[in-house]
Amino acid sequence: MREEAPSPLTGDGGERMNRARSRLGHAFLESMIDLHCHLLPGIDDGPETLDQAIALARHAVKSGITYAVVTPHVHVGRYKNDRPSIRGELVAFQAQLDRRNIPLRLGFGGEVRIGPEIMELVAENRIPFLGEKEGYKIILLEFPHGHVPVGSDKFATWLLKNKIRPLIAHPERNRQIMDDVNRLTPFVTMGCMLQVTAGSVAGLFGEHARRRAVDLLERGWVTILASDAHNLEHRPPELEPGRIAAAKVVGELESWKLVRETPLSILGKAPHIAVVT
Repeated sequence: MREEAPSPLTGDGGERMNRARSRLGHAFLESMIDLHCHLLPGIDDGPETLDQAIALARHAVKSGITYAVVTPHVHVGRYKNDRPSIRGELVAFQAQLDRRNIPLRLGFGGEVRIGPEIMELVAENRIPFLGEKEGYKIILLEFPHGHVPVGSDKFATWLLKNKIRPLIAHPERNRQIMDDVNRLTPFVTMGCMLQVTAGSVAGLFGEHARRRAVDLLERGWVTILASDAHNLEHRPPELEPGRIAAAKVVGELESWKLVRETPLSILGKAPHIAVVT
């Protein structure tokens, strides 16, 4: 019988971690973890159909990803996604992968657009957090692509006071941050984490984004690399090209931490996967 595993915050992480390691074997420890991707069909600007979603999952495995956290957009007024709805979609999609013997294990989170609506979602326990690290729940927080909204630093401070640590999504692709890295400095100083897109480091989002991604790596500000996959044509679920490019900046060992050990630590006590029990 299929059921959703408890969140990693529920306390039985050790047992579930061991089950996951047993099921995935050596690959669980040696291949890559993608904490930001859009694989669920028909709920945001990722794949529109199940066939497209399956193709993305197959490509992720082929690319060396064995665990992926699906992070649909949580954007009030645009997408009707929240923690309960994403959880249900995840369980259904994992079942589809299992029927096809696609060895990709899934967790769920959300890419949450910054805005005052987050306060209500937090109060109603509807935020799909990525996990927990050092006593803070981790939220994948998205700025608009064109700018950093006025007051964003104050909102990030509110989150931190409420034991929620922002992991800022793809800051290297934000136009204001591309032009001026100091737009990002207050967030790093207060303790926000940064998720850089692997494709940016590899140059797939243009030279301006690549230079900013490399700059952030050189500063030691990058917490993880993730694919932010949406489709096979332009934004595929791949981490390795970006990891290889990052290794030239931070070294081989640190580059692996960006796609393996650190993402695993963010998930909390254990991956919040849909498992067969």
